[in-house]
Amino acid sequence: MARALKVFRTPIGFHDAYVAAPSQKAALTAWGADANLFARGAAELVTDPKLTKEPLARPGEVIKRARASFAEHFASLDKVKPEPGKRAPNGSKSKKLTKSQPPRPRPSRKALDEAESAVSEGREAAKAAMAVLEMRQADLLAEIENLRQQQESVAQRLHERVERERRKYEAALDRWRAS
Repeated sequence: MARALKVFRTPIGFHDAYVAAPSQKAALTAWGADANLFARGAAELVTDPKLTKEPLARPGEVIKRARASFAEHFASLDKVKPEPGKRAPNGSKSKKLTKSQPPRPRPSRKALDEAESAVSEGREAAKAAMAVLEMRQADLLAEIENLRQQQESVAQRLHERVERERRKYEAALDRWRAS
């Protein structure tokens, strides 16, 4: 007898991933999770009928639903600004530039320019090598065509010889039979 399906949810980026599965292990497999998201509190059982309807209609399939509209996500970015003197979300203190602090110098672009130059030189060298190979290819194709024409000429002459010798043989055979 098949086990009853339950609906599980885990957040993925700006979406929630729902799956109808018989167990937490089956849900983790459907999500492709390497760790137990349930033990970490990153996944949960869903019982709301509105949220379970679509996953139960397609068992084992991961259903993604946006948690909010794009506008709501974008609007929430303005609300999450660290206050001066308080800790920023990454744990560092937010820094305010004062008039006594000179602005930091712009990073050097020298290494990037050298790398871009190396790429350009590599492309030019590859183009030159390709041009040499294409010329060799054209020469080989011409040589192949020349050999093909020579072979056809030789084959034609040999075929004509075979026909001449066949006529001679058949004539000699006819004379032999007649005598």
